[in-house]
Amino acid sequence: MKKILFICLGNICRSPMAEFVCKDMLKKRGLEDLCYVESAATSYEEQGNPVHPGTRRVLSENGISCKGKTARRMTAQDYQRFDCLIGMDGGNIRSIRSICGGDPEGKIVKLLELCGDASDVADPWYTGDFDATWRDVNRGVSALLDKLFPHTGKQKG
Repeated sequence: MKKILFICLGNICRSPMAEFVCKDMLKKRGLEDLCYVESAATSYEEQGNPVHPGTRRVLSENGISCKGKTARRMTAQDYQRFDCLIGMDGGNIRSIRSICGGDPEGKIVKLLELCGDASDVADPWYTGDFDATWRDVNRGVSALLDKLFPHTGKQKG
């Protein structure tokens, strides 16, 4: 089973969006039993808080629930618990490496790099544009699943 951890600064906007988009894509591809997915923060700022209303809205508009999710901070132990630690921007990547004490196994990657794009995932905390984040997250998560499960096809049905 592949274990994936999506990470952003606060774990209320981008990383929970990626977590629940990934779970939805896995289900649609018939792969939900092959992956375990979570999200976390690099900071303590939002710990215990629910997903941002803008993220909840975009997910809900697309038939995806994130009910019950609250922010948590990642730990150094997450490096051993997860196969992929996926940051949303360059700052996240630096913080993840710092928290984990490096990346000796090459598990840490920026989400959009998975689709050949060096850009950061748009941060709606600053822009208010949750739709741009939705597009970035969907593109990156789709590329991730294509890399992890190259012979499974895009979608069931």
